[in-house]
Amino acid sequence: MREQSRWDEHAAFMDALVEDGFVVLGRPLGDGAEFLLIVDAESEQAVEARLADDPWTPMGLLRIARIERWEILLGAP
Repeated sequence: MREQSRWDEHAAFMDALVEDGFVVLGRPLGDGAEFLLIVDAESEQAVEARLADDPWTPMGLLRIARIERWEILLGAP
């Protein structure tokens, strides 16, 4: 990942999303070809809009595979 073009800009963008509370958790899945983001958003459109600003999006390095609604039932405050 870190060797990919515009890594520093992408990392700064993602760090800002974490600081804003939009990204709650994120990590690579399996061999690292896919990444899971848990976000706090009102809608699918809100997720798409925020991630559209990532420097990797127009390069095709960040693509949304799917958006799933998730409600925490166990361990929720």
